[in-house]
Amino acid sequence: MHPNPAFRSGQIGEDRALFAALIAEAGFGMVFMGLPDGPRVAHVPLLLTDAGTLRFHLALGNALTRHLDGARALAVVNGPDGYVSARWYTDPDQVPTWNYLALEMEGPVRRMDRADLHALLEDVSAHHEARVAQGTPWTMAKMAPNKRERMMDMIVGFELTVEAWRPTLKLSQNKPAEERARVIEGLKGEGKRALAALMEQVCR
Repeated sequence: MHPNPAFRSGQIGEDRALFAALIAEAGFGMVFMGLPDGPRVAHVPLLLTDAGTLRFHLALGNALTRHLDGARALAVVNGPDGYVSARWYTDPDQVPTWNYLALEMEGPVRRMDRADLHALLEDVSAHHEARVAQGTPWTMAKMAPNKRERMMDMIVGFELTVEAWRPTLKLSQNKPAEERARVIEGLKGEGKRALAALMEQVCR
């Protein structure tokens, strides 16, 4: 997390709707945990429930799988990011930086039962299949039941109850409005339209 409170406080820090939108749009993140032999990270699809829990699944052989149940873990989702050139500022004493959106979520984890895992897999596929432009959405029902069950044997579902939300929205909030406008235009010129749009939304 960036230490400057300008990137973590006020209305921005309380905007759960923005967090939910980020997780839904990204759909993918990282889960971190310290193990007896050192820190480990898993890269996983993530779904946020209305109750504020994060659901995900891991391969049975993943190093985290046998340690997560009943432990505390940290999940991270990254949003748009981009390099900010110092040439975009009018002040010659500025330096380049990086603007970004990142969300850290910490809390206890429980292992799902078989029914919850099945529901998670259905929800994940439905969420992302709805975004695929062409063709008929895929569903788990299309698989032969014995094949589906064998594949489910190879994964484990988990749910993280988020007790701490730690967002960082580093979007040039510490710069004057006219400098932010120049950065936004510079980012658009570099094709970083999602980051520019986020700056326009948050810093207006």
